[in-house]
Amino acid sequence: MAATFLFLLLLLQVAAAQQGNISLGASLYPTNNSYWLSNSGQFAFGFYRQGNDSAVGIWFEKTNPKTIIWTANRDAVNQEPLPNDVRLTMRDNRVELISTSKNAFLIPISNSSQPAVRASMLDSGNFVLYNSDLNIIWQTFDVPTNTIVSGQRLLAGIKLISSVSNTNHSSGKFQLIMEGDGNPVQYPIGPFTVSLDQYAYWNTETFTAGNNKCLYMYRSYRLTIDADGILRLYSYSLGQNDSWSIEWSPPNVDECAPPELCGLNSYCVLGELEPSCVCLPGFVFIDEGQKYLGCKRNWSAVGCKGENETSYSIVDVDNINWENTPYSILSLDKTSCKEDYLMDCNCEATIFTNQQCRKQKLPLRFGRTL
Repeated sequence: MAATFLFLLLLLQVAAAQQGNISLGASLYPTNNSYWLSNSGQFAFGFYRQGNDSAVGIWFEKTNPKTIIWTANRDAVNQEPLPNDVRLTMRDNRVELISTSKNAFLIPISNSSQPAVRASMLDSGNFVLYNSDLNIIWQTFDVPTNTIVSGQRLLAGIKLISSVSNTNHSSGKFQLIMEGDGNPVQYPIGPFTVSLDQYAYWNTETFTAGNNKCLYMYRSYRLTIDADGILRLYSYSLGQNDSWSIEWSPPNVDECAPPELCGLNSYCVLGELEPSCVCLPGFVFIDEGQKYLGCKRNWSAVGCKGENETSYSIVDVDNINWENTPYSILSLDKTSCKEDYLMDCNCEATIFTNQQCRKQKLPLRFGRTL
């Protein structure tokens, strides 16, 4: 049976005339984490803290902690932190970041070919720009990051991309793509040397005739592709600890399913509470505080140019599934495979499966326990 999904639409937006308007010249500053609220106070648009720096985004104001649902230029903070004198302002028909001391343009937040005369933070969670006819000419609902909320569409060809972590909202490792045939599909983010389709780890199988299908959200929910690559549907009710409850996640997709959840030369192990990443023997974590970054050798590779005799030992790592990209495949038993492995100075690892000796070069990736 094809997987079911939420494709219902319930538009609960309050009319634009009832929202607080943001006029040309209005500004926000990161020094006091200032923001513009929606009419109900449910959503906010403005500066928030990300580590030691500031970012611009939209969040649920009434949840505890506040839940970020959209971030502008989400990878810019990692590349170059915002200066202390930055200000977010609506001028020259768009919302942009400028340097206060130099009055110089830094980063555009909105992008529209038409002149904008005002903006508004709607109670739907959508930040919009209007032209002089009060038509919406740009909206954050059209450029989602890792989340869509009630009343928002995920159009064909548009992606949701996970964040690095719950506190770092830069682009992470995983994506949900709304295919034109009406099938949302989850993939890791490349680059890959083969077709991306080979790495898909979940889809709804909701194929429909025609093109340009889209996904709609229903009622008081948010759909987020979390940092661990799992797609989750959350519900929220005021007065019930002011927190989110998980209503749904893909069936038959465990937390080690997303490829590359654990980085290079490491593999994912399911635990009772959460998965963990484990290094291959002879490897250590690149960063103990961020184990998902993968592992590096704690020994020096000699390769084929070593002039002195070197002693090696073979370590078996059983019942682990890896990306299978061998440079050579031999039909051998396990003992012969080990012997051939030691004789081949180019071979850094061997996957033995189904009486095949599959020679690999490092790094290994997409590891998980069977």
